[in-house]
Amino acid sequence: MRQATRALTVSEAIFARTGAWRDLALISGFSLMTAVCAQIAFYVGPVPVTGQTFAVLLAGAVLGSRRGALSQLSYLVVGAAGIPFWFAPGPTLGLARILGPSGGYLIGFVAVAFVVGLLAERGWDRRVLTAALAMAAGEVVLYIFGLAQLALFVPSQALLAAGLYPFIAGDLLKLALAALVLPSAWALISRWRA
Repeated sequence: MRQATRALTVSEAIFARTGAWRDLALISGFSLMTAVCAQIAFYVGPVPVTGQTFAVLLAGAVLGSRRGALSQLSYLVVGAAGIPFWFAPGPTLGLARILGPSGGYLIGFVAVAFVVGLLAERGWDRRVLTAALAMAAGEVVLYIFGLAQLALFVPSQALLAAGLYPFIAGDLLKLALAALVLPSAWALISRWRA
């Protein structure tokens, strides 16, 4: 069986040198970006609509599977410690947020970044259509994790109304923005290298 060729991610194309310090800076930077985007939030039920998903999708695509997932894992660890203004504004902080109704979405961020990063490592981030498909795959993963935990708090007949339907339009917008950013970044990188 032929193994798929691994493509460079945006971060690898920009920062050609590898090293633990660079990785730590990128992972920490995207963890912080997720926290900043979390502050763009409003509630439509037990789960807030936030800008986090945009940051998570970009983290995977820009950093790749391993570093993207690590950025979101570090986001969860810092948030679990109860740091204020880290997760989206809400009634609970820290581990209580991760164990609450929206916790499955937060946990899913790690898997989303990994999946989107894996697809970016296969070159899916180079064109708008394939970037959009990679982002859509990430969104599906997010809903699987999010709805699974939300089902512990919401009756099954109300699950999709509480944890899916209100978020589709916003997630499609974030998906489209992220899918446009990546090919544009690659176009700039190509010009910069020329």
